[in-house]
Amino acid sequence: MPAVIELDRVSKTYRSGSLEVPALREVSLRIDAGEYVAIMGPSGSGKSTLMHILGCLDVPSDGSYLLAGRDVGELDEDELAEIRNRRVGFVFQQFNLLASLTASRNVEIPLAYAGVGRAERRRRAVDALHRVGLGERSEHRPGELSGGEQQRVAIARALVGGPDLLLADEPTGNLDSTSSAEVMALLAELHTAGRTIVLITHDEDIAANARRVIKIKDGRIGADYALSGAAR
Repeated sequence: MPAVIELDRVSKTYRSGSLEVPALREVSLRIDAGEYVAIMGPSGSGKSTLMHILGCLDVPSDGSYLLAGRDVGELDEDELAEIRNRRVGFVFQQFNLLASLTASRNVEIPLAYAGVGRAERRRRAVDALHRVGLGERSEHRPGELSGGEQQRVAIARALVGGPDLLLADEPTGNLDSTSSAEVMALLAELHTAGRTIVLITHDEDIAANARRVIKIKDGRIGADYALSGAAR
């Protein structure tokens, strides 16, 4: 199975004047295509910094990161932006939907940045909404949708460009238990269909939906294991 993610002794240190704050310390990690991995840790553990590096939103201070075989450290800003727009899909705790736009127009946004024509954007956005069970809600604005529906719109937006990798950072953090279950069921379906998913969470129950758990503390990986009955 080819690797989507390969980190080799990645460290990240934030600097403010003479103060240095280490967020990651020599993290080495491999995630293969089609895996469903939960990265767990308490607040301040480094898990969000790790997610930002995996999604090319930030770069390591030391070490190397290969994304689908490409050395991220050798890419310029335009190439990193292309990866963020085409190769990686992001789902955040905050839905980050534009209130004035319909669901379909929200989903179209990454395609507009990629220069896709209007008719093709529309077709692909509606198709993505159908895939997350919201085809009949495509003309509704965020204020007309439940929290769970808004997060599914955000997932459709993350998927519309056909990314290799889906990064979900606390995707149920703003949802009630019913909506959380719906979103986690959708992520499970996407994994079954072959998508590589990395889920960032502090919640054991949410992490239990994955097939592999990586625990991080004080910027280091403390544990990395397959869940019972799950194949690595």
